[in-house]
Formats: sequence, C-alpha cells, structure tokens
Amino acid sequence: MTDTPTATPTITSRPMPMLTTEHWPAFTTHTERDVIVAALSLARLVDWCGTPCVHTADAVVPGSDGRPSDSELASVLLARVVSAEWRSDLRLHVAIDADLGGCHPYLEQARLIGRTSTAYAASVTLESEASGTVGYATSLPADISAGDLIVIPCIGVTLLHDIKVASTQWSGQLSR
Repeated sequence: MTDTPTATPTITSRPMPMLTTEHWPAFTTHTERDVIVAALSLARLVDWCGTPCVHTADAVVPGSDGRPSDSELASVLLARVVSAEWRSDLRLHVAIDADLGGCHPYLEQARLIGRTSTAYAASVTLESEASGTVGYATSLPADISAGDLIVIPCIGVTLLHDIKVASTQWSGQLSR
C-alpha cells in the first residue's frame, strides 16, 4: 500500500521583495496583497480615492537603511490596468489609467496590489496611453489583467493633476 496525500497543497504567492528601500517612501512595507506606507494601506486608499491616485510621504535618506528624510519627499502612484496584451516582441504590454509623463517613476519597482498572484514574473512594458510614455517593469506577474491595481514609487512630489488622464478635452466653454 502506498501513501497518498489526502489534500492537494496550495500554492500561494510570496510578497515580492522590495528591491531598493531608498526608492519607496519611509516606513514602507509590502504584504502579499498590499503596500503600506506609514500605516496607510494603498489598496484601501484606492477604495477612498479611485485611480489614478497619489500619496506623498517622507523620502528615505540614501544609505541610511530606511531613515526618513527631514527635508525630502517621495510619492507613490496608484493606477488601474486598462488593458494587458502579449505582443510580437514577447513582452506583456500593460496600459494604465495614469499619465507617467507627469512624474518621475521608478518603473522597475512597480508592484501589483489588491490580489495575490501565483504567476511567474513577466517582462512587462508599462505604457501610459495618454502620453505615450513607455518604461519597463520586470516584477509584474504574467497574469496581470484589466482592472488590476499597480503601485509605482516616484522621485519627489507627484501631483494628481500631473498624472491624471483627462477623460474629455475642455473646449473652453461652459454648458448651461
């Protein structure tokens, strides 16, 4: 008689390691489904504010192992995936609802939040359809799809009006 397992093991994703603490605001931690900045859940912030959304906090002093700066700030940009498709260049092209041209993102630090993924990390081309800005993020799961949330750390202060995509062009006239 052979021993047969009675339950199938469950595969869960592990939190993606923070590549560089200096690129994130001070007191940033990562969990399986969220990024938390100074006790603020970024997944919860999206529930309150929608996307795109920006959160600014103290930057980290370079080389200090996470000590907050007394004078510098850093931001995180939260964006929703609009579309994701594999193309002939063998990359997953992901369009988001924010204009990356209005900030200074660390695209290689982009993270999926709001759900866990067991998919492998794919080579992703992160795009902003509004500005045509393209960057490469290698730590996003291959099963990313429309509706998913991405958080991207940014250098300095990022303002919402700089990254928000206008849904319609203003003609200069108010309707009555």
